Amino acid sequence: PSSDFYFFVTLLTCLYDDAGYLDVAVSEVKHPPPQLSPMPEGLTSHQVVRRHILGSIIQSERSYLESLRRILQEYHRPLMEADPRILSPRKIRPIFYRIREITQCHSMFQIALASRVAEWDCTEKIGDLFVASFSKSMVLDVYSDYVNNFTNAMALIKKACMSKPAFLEFLKKKQASSVDRITLYGLMVKPIQRFPQFILLLQDMLKNTPKGHVDRLPLQLALTELEMLAEKLNEQKRVADQIAETQQLARSVSDRFSLNEKTTDRCQGSLVLCETLIETVYGERGQVLKSKERKVFLFDDVLICANINVKGPPDISSLVPVGPKYTMKWSAPLQQVQVVEVGQEGSQNKDTLFQQSGTKRPSGTYTSGKAILGPPRLYQELQELQHDLSVVEEVTLLVGTLQGTYQNLNTTVAQDWCLALQRLIRIKEEQIQSANKCRLRLQVPGRPDKSGRPVSFMVVFNTPNPLSKISWVNRLHLAKIALRDENSPGWLCGEDDGKMIASFWYPLLSCHMPVFAAKSPERKAALHNPVHCALLGFSAASTSLPQGYLWVAGGGEGSQGQIEIFSLNRPMPRAVKSLQVGSAVRCLEYVPAPTPTEEVEAGVHKAASGISTNICVGLDDGRVLVYGSVDTAAQCLLTLRNPEGCPVLCLKHSSRFLFAGLRNGTMMVYGRNNSDDLWDPDSCRCVTLGSDPVRTLLVLDDSVWASCGNSVTVVEASSLTTQKFEVHPDPMVSVAHMACAGGGVWMAFSEGSSIRLFHTETLELLQEINISTRSTLLNTGQKSMRVTSLLICQGLLWVGTAQGLIITLPVPKLEGIPKITGKGMVSLNAHCGPVDFLVATTSTLAPELLKRDSVGDGPDSACGGEDRSDTSSQESLQQSYQGEGRGKGRGVLLQYKLRSTSGLPGRPLTALGDEASDSSLESLEHSVEDGSIYELSDDPEMWVRGRPCERDGGRRDRVISAAVISGGKGFRRLKEGGAGTRTSGEGLENILMVWQLPLTV
Repeated sequence: PSSDFYFFVTLLTCLYDDAGYLDVAVSEVKHPPPQLSPMPEGLTSHQVVRRHILGSIIQSERSYLESLRRILQEYHRPLMEADPRILSPRKIRPIFYRIREITQCHSMFQIALASRVAEWDCTEKIGDLFVASFSKSMVLDVYSDYVNNFTNAMALIKKACMSKPAFLEFLKKKQASSVDRITLYGLMVKPIQRFPQFILLLQDMLKNTPKGHVDRLPLQLALTELEMLAEKLNEQKRVADQIAETQQLARSVSDRFSLNEKTTDRCQGSLVLCETLIETVYGERGQVLKSKERKVFLFDDVLICANINVKGPPDISSLVPVGPKYTMKWSAPLQQVQVVEVGQEGSQNKDTLFQQSGTKRPSGTYTSGKAILGPPRLYQELQELQHDLSVVEEVTLLVGTLQGTYQNLNTTVAQDWCLALQRLIRIKEEQIQSANKCRLRLQVPGRPDKSGRPVSFMVVFNTPNPLSKISWVNRLHLAKIALRDENSPGWLCGEDDGKMIASFWYPLLSCHMPVFAAKSPERKAALHNPVHCALLGFSAASTSLPQGYLWVAGGGEGSQGQIEIFSLNRPMPRAVKSLQVGSAVRCLEYVPAPTPTEEVEAGVHKAASGISTNICVGLDDGRVLVYGSVDTAAQCLLTLRNPEGCPVLCLKHSSRFLFAGLRNGTMMVYGRNNSDDLWDPDSCRCVTLGSDPVRTLLVLDDSVWASCGNSVTVVEASSLTTQKFEVHPDPMVSVAHMACAGGGVWMAFSEGSSIRLFHTETLELLQEINISTRSTLLNTGQKSMRVTSLLICQGLLWVGTAQGLIITLPVPKLEGIPKITGKGMVSLNAHCGPVDFLVATTSTLAPELLKRDSVGDGPDSACGGEDRSDTSSQESLQQSYQGEGRGKGRGVLLQYKLRSTSGLPGRPLTALGDEASDSSLESLEHSVEDGSIYELSDDPEMWVRGRPCERDGGRRDRVISAAVISGGKGFRRLKEGGAGTRTSGEGLENILMVWQLPLTV
């Protein structure tokens, strides 16, 4: 049977010639479908699960192949053989383009699958079959042709249904006579869904394949190939869909919008986002005047809103998707469109007149300096509560001056009034925030009035869900960044024949700024200290850099070290603190607080005063300084020393250990203290790796990879057992950088321009890339390049060079091997000297912001109100979120007994929350207020960390914000020929460059 597999690989290669696939008939008599034999006894649990997954693969492939054959036998052949003709062959062929070739490909795959299934109990190997079957370029070509033609095929079917009643009747009869009642569209969409199904099945197979199994590496390689194929097909489908949408828009609005042929061609490649949203117009009292579906198109430089015309007849829509026609309502240059949130109205131009969208233009509808933002009910109630609170606070002061003593009129009762109003204000703010989660409000420029004054109007869109609004705010923000000169273009792509590109979908240079105003340090390091902030609203979360702080450190030989700390909770990093240390800083390592599971595994019983998150700083004098995070004032908590005072070149941590690589070829291992989360100096152990410096470390599961010279030693963390392997043939070359993703580790070296990929389990060399060939796109004249930094982030391998260039190479994001799958890109924004570091900053949007509450679903709900970082409401929200947390800062304990006020008219005021029962509100005596501890920030300019949500710790992150920050001397803008304009003091300053990536939703 194994010979059948190699026969299949050879045959599959020969089936494709210059004219396309050869039509080869496959007999099911000679090649029966795959069939699993009965399960033998004595199998392990992994073997049993793997057999079940294999059965799912067999059934899934059989069903898919049957669907392909149904398209050919039940639709294509009858239409071609019909007499009289229903459709001409000239119209039939484009509809079923490449279906026969895809069927042929999977028929051959089924033959090889049957061969492999027959010998499953002997080999238990299937990953190599997927690699051999779907790594061929002919498979990508055939599926690409099909995907690119799919939208056109659906349009042809729609047109034929409307012009040929016989064809419409043919489709109806075929659907009615089928057992599953599936339509032609339902069958034809299956090839687009096939590879994601394969990926899910192989992911399950890999999870149940233990390390050391013969099928593990082939499965990882198969996932790599399938993910690469699926991503390319998804991108082609996205481009094909946006071209179809843009062409439909261009045809529909040609009378009202000057989309000439040149502009249409440009827009086809620059559509960023389009979605159906509901535009809502509100009256002055908050009532809904009207709401209607609109199609909103975001191009790279213009925003277009279009009316959606009536779709096709119902009988056609049930058989094939019928795209709507559009009539343009308005368009606006992107730079003049603003997202307006509550608290931002004061920043609007006072000389601008505002009109609400959907209303007429009499003079009474204009307001100066203030926009009509939608339903004012919740805002009005909030203002009334804030007014009442200020009055009650004054009354409280007056009550305190009373000379007599009264049962229901004293300071305690007045304080209860204040607390009750504060609680109502917090509830109202939460209602506003909840309502705003699906409201997108845009300030759009209109035509000037008769006097020439600019007029803007406000539109309010309801998005389908909170994720949709997040995407719109983020895409609008990044599309504006993409229009800047440094991003036009921003990257040089090798896959476009050297064509310079400026696409929204590539990393965008958000800003560049100097660091270390004093003498420039010779060596630099950086890390990201993530901080969860529950107060960060939609606008800030969608437009700011990932939440947290950036630590940048450096120093020269024999000089003092310096650490600069930047806040990242805004579109541009902002310096918040500077630290001086007694020696040059060599490395930094961020150590998050252990999870409860990690604490149990490590045997650590956290004390009440234990320190959680900390940052370890390795110094040239051999010390390791352990600092608390920024929100605990970044104080030095602990100092670790090595006996010889040897410079600490690199630091890494696991849940139980801290590893320090030294210049003398040894690695120090520190365990955790049993009383808190800090490292125990007395637990230090030493591992001798060689005589060369330990330049880089990488932690993988329960082991650490440590470089020493041209070799890497894998050290088991607990037992310190070692396994050493050579990664470079030249003994004078040492491993300088390592980066891991999936099942592979990329390594860069102290000399040369090559990077190498090794398997994490077999330690096998899988791929070698020469990055200097990528830089030739710029024609810089450099014969050889040296890699100075390495990073994997969001499906890209970032490579920093000694020449200041930054190169990105695509790698898979799943459990596969991170092999390079494309030619990559070179940034046209570069440093003037070596790229000292590349740091990935990522954060997940707070789960409470993703939850859609019922408050915002009604027509009378308010919109807006989440970005309140600069208003007083932040303080009350801060108390609301942090009141239940374990505060470590200054606090005030509120606890008192309240007198009865239930006999008085009006609504009862109580400081208790909604969990209080009705009986408690009606009782004659108020219960004791439990009180809360409110954590206060030492620096009002800093964000205060919110209370972590423990119940969401295990849920899958859905919205991830990511940015990459590089550090090096100087900044220059490269041109097509490779020459660049050097700025920032001719490269004497240290510069941070920040690349922002689209949110991963």
